[in-house]
Amino acid sequence: MRDLATLPKPVLLLEVLGVLAVIGALLLTNDWVSAPDFIAKKPLATLLFFLGIALMLPAAWMMMWRTAKAMAPQLFNHSNKKK
Repeated sequence: MRDLATLPKPVLLLEVLGVLAVIGALLLTNDWVSAPDFIAKKPLATLLFFLGIALMLPAAWMMMWRTAKAMAPQLFNHSNKKK
């Protein structure tokens, strides 16, 4: 069960960057941080939010895949044994 929670370092890095992007979108939306002059605040917040979600997807996919393999190992057994 411990193997389910351990993620490779690149996937963890993507997860952290995704969380930071979503936090940045929240800060922009609540006017706690000002946007640069060359881009509007709302499109930048939307872009940061969707980018953050996209960066967090690999970790979620990997956790779901490992959970499925642990719960139903017979579905993922690819051995072709003849009877």
